[in-house]
Amino acid sequence: MLNLQQIFSVTLTLFAVIDIIGSIPIIIQIRQREGQIKAELATIVAGCLMVAFLFLGQSILHLFGVDNESFALAGAVIIFLIGLEMILGVELFKSDLTASTGSIVPLAFPLITGAGTMTTLLSLRAAYTLPNILVGIMLNLVFVYAVLKTSPWIERKLGKAGEDVLRRVFGVILLAIAIKLFKANF
Repeated sequence: MLNLQQIFSVTLTLFAVIDIIGSIPIIIQIRQREGQIKAELATIVAGCLMVAFLFLGQSILHLFGVDNESFALAGAVIIFLIGLEMILGVELFKSDLTASTGSIVPLAFPLITGAGTMTTLLSLRAAYTLPNILVGIMLNLVFVYAVLKTSPWIERKLGKAGEDVLRRVFGVILLAIAIKLFKANF
């Protein structure tokens, strides 16, 4: 049933793809813009999206006639634009401050559960057993929740200068990831 090696592999793979540590500058930016991050809501929505896509992802893509490469390219465009926002200090994704939806969009989707996470889940489904993938998802969600919940503390420790440097560095990394996705799927 449960296999620790598979759980470890799934957990590490998803941890690398979700890259919640690399998303800290975006999390801080969303928290500053909206006043708070709803850690529980973001974690639950991201978890539901991951589990739903694990079970239904391939069928949904086939239903719309979308292949994995096209899906990955769409995710690359979003990642590229978020990277530009971080580097240039502009706001491309306008938010309605009264709606307080930042915990869902762009945090739960596409940052935590984006095209990279979804396509990775499809790949993991082909290589590992379902219970081990579900445990790996849950372990990642615990870590995601911890980072989201402690984002005010992380922001205080970084300070304004540290936050600016981190945001720009990870903006460049996001651009590089987007370009890698373009190259791999175009």
